[in-house]
Amino acid sequence: MPVKIRLQRHGKKGKPFYWIVAADSRAKRDGKFLEKLGIYNPNTNPATVELNIDGAVQWLQNGAQPTDTAKNLLSYKGALLKNHLVGGVKKGALTEEQAEEKFNAWLEEKNAKVEAKAEGLSEAQAKAKAEALAAEKAVNEARIAAAAPVVEEETAEATNEEE
Repeated sequence: MPVKIRLQRHGKKGKPFYWIVAADSRAKRDGKFLEKLGIYNPNTNPATVELNIDGAVQWLQNGAQPTDTAKNLLSYKGALLKNHLVGGVKKGALTEEQAEEKFNAWLEEKNAKVEAKAEGLSEAQAKAKAEALAAEKAVNEARIAAAAPVVEEETAEATNEEE
């Protein structure tokens, strides 16, 4: 049975949400699957990807072929790297401790990059919000300044009429 690691679409129209699944390649896109390996939510920034790395590596070791998008997601989360390191352990090029150490170092570096991107986005969002607030204050002050002379003229006219 040819197995593929692919995305299964969920969510409503215009708001896609995907499950990462191992499924028979002959099954429908949203049909029967063998195992759910994780989730992918492209609606957030940065995109949310949760993956059972060990399960994905197990399926890759058993010959499952990832689709292009699934391959990118597996690479993003490090499942392909771990698969590569497990192959090195089987061949005797690495010990299991060395492979685990390399994988953990890669994970720490990757998490630092993702956090830096998230911080940059939140800073940019806060800056845009502050600029919008300043622009709104300027508009309100201009509106108040434009309305103030009209009020003074009306009171001056009212006093002139009384005299």
